[in-house]
Amino acid sequence: MPLPAATLRSLNHHNYRLWAGADLVSVTGTWMQVLGVNWLILSATGSATSVGLSLVLQALPTLLLGLWGGSLADRLPTRPVVLVTQIAQAIVAATVACVAMSGPTSMTPIYGLVLASGVVSAIGGPALGKFGAEVVPPADLPNAMALGSVINSAGRILGMSLAGVLLPLTGTGGLFLINAASFFAVIAAIAAMRSSEMHRLAPTEASAAGVRAGLSYVLRTPRLAVLLALALVLGSLGRNYQVTMAAMSAGPLHAGAGGYGLLSTIFAIGTVGGGVIAAGRRHLTLGLLLTTALLTGVAQTASGIMPGMTTFASLMAPIAVGAVIIDTTFGARVQLDSPDHMRGRVIAVQGVVSAGAGAIGGPLLGWLCDGIGPRLTLGTTGMAVMAATLVAAVVLARLAKVRLGRAVTVPVQGLLFRRAPAEQAPALR
Repeated sequence: MPLPAATLRSLNHHNYRLWAGADLVSVTGTWMQVLGVNWLILSATGSATSVGLSLVLQALPTLLLGLWGGSLADRLPTRPVVLVTQIAQAIVAATVACVAMSGPTSMTPIYGLVLASGVVSAIGGPALGKFGAEVVPPADLPNAMALGSVINSAGRILGMSLAGVLLPLTGTGGLFLINAASFFAVIAAIAAMRSSEMHRLAPTEASAAGVRAGLSYVLRTPRLAVLLALALVLGSLGRNYQVTMAAMSAGPLHAGAGGYGLLSTIFAIGTVGGGVIAAGRRHLTLGLLLTTALLTGVAQTASGIMPGMTTFASLMAPIAVGAVIIDTTFGARVQLDSPDHMRGRVIAVQGVVSAGAGAIGGPLLGWLCDGIGPRLTLGTTGMAVMAATLVAAVVLARLAKVRLGRAVTVPVQGLLFRRAPAEQAPALR
């Protein structure tokens, strides 16, 4: 069944078609390297903890340097920053390949290169996100972000599948070389874009592009602060399903590794479906975000009492759909409701929140699964997600009422929000 034209409307833009194609190639290569690094470390050390350390090293730079990357994105034109970081990532991947092919006796060089890749991502990530918003008109940005979710999910599935097939043939070094080559797809796409069709976001003056100014903007924008706080809760307690699915498979469901693989596949398919649904909507509203978060929390709570593999798996797909709709809507609202000159720093704060949620949620859910069991963990965290969503809805509604008299009312799926005056950030739609 063909998708409605509105779902694919961002593909009408020449620059976005190039960006989407390059993104698919790059994401596929990235996931091939993720599998390769994990396998290389695990086979060399025999320790899952060592694999976990590599994940921490990858995320740590975002927590420490992400805000400075946002400041850089707001200060400089995004195109050259993206090109430099893509070249840097290609060099890191090629270096990892050389180290892997040489038969390393120590994992220290691999850990160092994983950390280096994380540093490049932290510095260049906000510029990458900001540039992605420049290849489509603002009206099509939500659709472009939703299609990006589909591409990321498809690239993950394709990358992991190709890596599984190629690993016995090429070794981990071959996977890393393919990833290094994939970054040049992005470089070629940027070079082929039409400058006349770019929707550039104006950089801010250097004196106003600092990290402190970005944090100050977030803190003095209550609506944004509430959304970020909700994202932290949803990201830490309502995500990290790889942990809870593994615990359920090994424990109450008695499904083993095969069951865990099946659940992961179902979840991945659900993420593609979520991206398609989000792409089909003309507007990604705050009401959609809150409603989906609440329903996903209900499904998460219910999953903890599912008696068998079939019933548990039946909830993983809608949970995955909801997760992608939440993430895409949140990303769209954060970008569209922030002024252009703050866009890079707001994206950076969003990235820090996401990294922090992963760093907190993974270990916390693992500890809870070990302590009180995976069923009770899913039930407890699901109710926490619902509670946080309801609190956020109440606070946001009260913030809207405070602005009564100096704004035009806009009904959004049963919740009332206001249009800010022209000098403020755009209202939630």
